[in-house]
Amino acid sequence: MKRFLLLLITCLSVFFVSAQSTKKIKELESQRNQLREQIAKSETILKSTNKDVKSQLANLALINGQIIERKKYVYLMEENLKELGNDLFKLQKQLNALQRDLKDKKDKYEASVKYLYRNKSIQDKLLFILSADNFSQTYRRLRYVNEYANYQRVQAKEIEKRQVQVNAKKAEVESVREEKSKLLRQGEEEKARLEIQEKDRQVILGSLKKKQNSIQAEINKKKRTAQKLNAQIDRLIEIEIEKARKRAEEEARRKAAEEARRAEALREKEKESSKSTAKKSTKSVEKRKTEKAKPLEIFNMNDNDRHLSSNFERNKGILPVPVTGPYVIVSHYGQYGVDGLKNVVLDNKGIDIKGQRGAKARAIFDGEVSAVFQYNGLSNVLIRHGQYISVYCNLSSVSVSRGNRVGTRDVIGNISTDSSGNTILHFQLRKETSKLNPETWLGR
Repeated sequence: MKRFLLLLITCLSVFFVSAQSTKKIKELESQRNQLREQIAKSETILKSTNKDVKSQLANLALINGQIIERKKYVYLMEENLKELGNDLFKLQKQLNALQRDLKDKKDKYEASVKYLYRNKSIQDKLLFILSADNFSQTYRRLRYVNEYANYQRVQAKEIEKRQVQVNAKKAEVESVREEKSKLLRQGEEEKARLEIQEKDRQVILGSLKKKQNSIQAEINKKKRTAQKLNAQIDRLIEIEIEKARKRAEEEARRKAAEEARRAEALREKEKESSKSTAKKSTKSVEKRKTEKAKPLEIFNMNDNDRHLSSNFERNKGILPVPVTGPYVIVSHYGQYGVDGLKNVVLDNKGIDIKGQRGAKARAIFDGEVSAVFQYNGLSNVLIRHGQYISVYCNLSSVSVSRGNRVGTRDVIGNISTDSSGNTILHFQLRKETSKLNPETWLGR
């Protein structure tokens, strides 16, 4: 009995650990499949064949983005392999426990058969029962014969049951082994593709290194354009913040006025009942009125803005990418150098997302279009989500106008494709005047 309980506890603990491990494997596999699909789609985004500095920098950015995506994929595969290895170990442990239990049951069954063989006289059950000395012994012998027969049947069924479990567990172990082998092969293939992309990257870098002055001129040109664009975005956001402040103040004044009217009505009612009660009540009402008036100084959002901001924050990390179709992030947030190029520092207030020709920009969350403006012949859109503002730049045309309400994933315009064939959306995310890293908010 003690051994059976020990075996049961071991099997149950291994089962639960294995179930958790399987769940984690499925989550990793889901992430890996999504990333693999994204990589497959991103490979359809063609590189420009132009040899000018601008096109080569764009190609370098595209390859760098694809390399980052592929490295993430390889990392997830390695994590998957670790989990499969752990799962395989646990499944083998389960299989060994089942096989030991099966052997134990077979040994006991074999012992009982040998016992019957050695005591052939009791095979004649009727003779064995009737040869008893008294009725009490007859009853005990009858019960013994029945119990022994039941024991034999139970043992046989248990052996069959354990054999089925052993076979099923063997199949599970084999399935995990095959999955692990398949993943190892895929990993080698992905690493080979990475090597090819690294070679392409080195070729572009070799060409660009010969054009250092041209690179710096192109980077400086981009910086000047970005500074002017950001100045315009900052100005529009300041205007939007001021509007939000006025909306909040208006709402606070309205609430204070309503509270004052209620307080006045309450005073009149209490005056009719008793002067002393009215005096006490008036002091209480004046105190409440003062407390309710305080939000005039601290409100910077109205109720709708506050609700929308809260919903937006809850979706951090799972907001949709603001580009339809396949994409690659070719420029990341913040200030960083370009590997392989000396003194080339990029400074991005958002991220640049390259899509296919014809790709569209889409809203990342419910909100209201707060501004649509032109810059360098292209359209740009600001959408307010409470305290948060998303910015979509480099659009050839827009399908929304100021004041429109938009929903998550609603198309807001077409992304412009330049003369080199680059279809790039510049995307920013702000919390009032603070600049945020969009990559930490988007689900990828």
